[in-house]
Amino acid sequence: MIPMTVAQIAGVVGGTLHDVVDTDVQVTAGMDYDSRDVRPGGIFLALAGERADGHNFAADAVQGGSALVLAARPVGVPAVVVDDVLAAAGTLASQLAARLAARFIGITGSSGKTSTKDLTAHVLTAAGPTIATIGSHNSEIGTPETVSRADETTRFLVLEMGARGIGHLRQLTAMVPLDIAAVLNVGTAHLGEFGSRDAIARAKGELVEDLRPEGLAVLNADDAAVRAMASRTRARVVLTGRDLQAHIRAEHVELDDRGRARFKLVTPEGRADVALRLVGEHHVANALTAAAIGREAGLDVDLLADRLSTARPASRWRMEVTERPTA
Repeated sequence: MIPMTVAQIAGVVGGTLHDVVDTDVQVTAGMDYDSRDVRPGGIFLALAGERADGHNFAADAVQGGSALVLAARPVGVPAVVVDDVLAAAGTLASQLAARLAARFIGITGSSGKTSTKDLTAHVLTAAGPTIATIGSHNSEIGTPETVSRADETTRFLVLEMGARGIGHLRQLTAMVPLDIAAVLNVGTAHLGEFGSRDAIARAKGELVEDLRPEGLAVLNADDAAVRAMASRTRARVVLTGRDLQAHIRAEHVELDDRGRARFKLVTPEGRADVALRLVGEHHVANALTAAAIGREAGLDVDLLADRLSTARPASRWRMEVTERPTA
């Protein structure tokens, strides 16, 4: 996190200081909402959930190293008290994002977000220091959490962004304006919440709508609903997929005996062989998106292929393979 004093944070979020002895104490780590995961010098978000109230764990968080608590009421330890903790976290994230020199990358889709985020982060580390969403923390909680982990050295911030309804992605991109937005697919996940696949497409397309003309929209050419989003953005568009009109394409896709895909990565600049270590043919589409983003960061086709071929599962529950001993 870019260091800020307790007093500066209170000013940014419009909160009131409680139980703070020294207002010049610096907060140097990011935001956490689980008291078991706090880091020295960070901020604990006292969020009230359905099963637990973070305010009850504020003292534990400070004992664990948190420098400050963002809370809706005094909690007996150094805190900034605000009306809405989640809204304040978003406001702070926006302020932090504005002070970063990083390029902001958002990834959404009905499926494959976490795996693609992890692939993209692995690719981009070859171009510079990269911070990415932890696991699948892709909501209005996870976005501030991720932004707060970046600092002055961060070159790329990869944000997995999920939506539960129309307008959710627009809220996230208002918090953190994107330089690159990637839409993977439009499926039927959360169909009950959205009501129709068309509504899901409208929601997912929000990610590309506010991109500046110099930004980049990475769209899956093999999904008609995603490909149609090209008309919803002012930014440059790069299409990925197996479609012959895709700018970043996979040819000669084959699976090995463990279900891992091999293919020829085709870009406008050249071709290279990729052998994924991830199980499942669906990862080909994810890898193409990561390649398009890495290409935008200046990586050549050979380095892109190498990074894709060396990536391993980075988030739990995403196509993990467990090998049992044979008798």
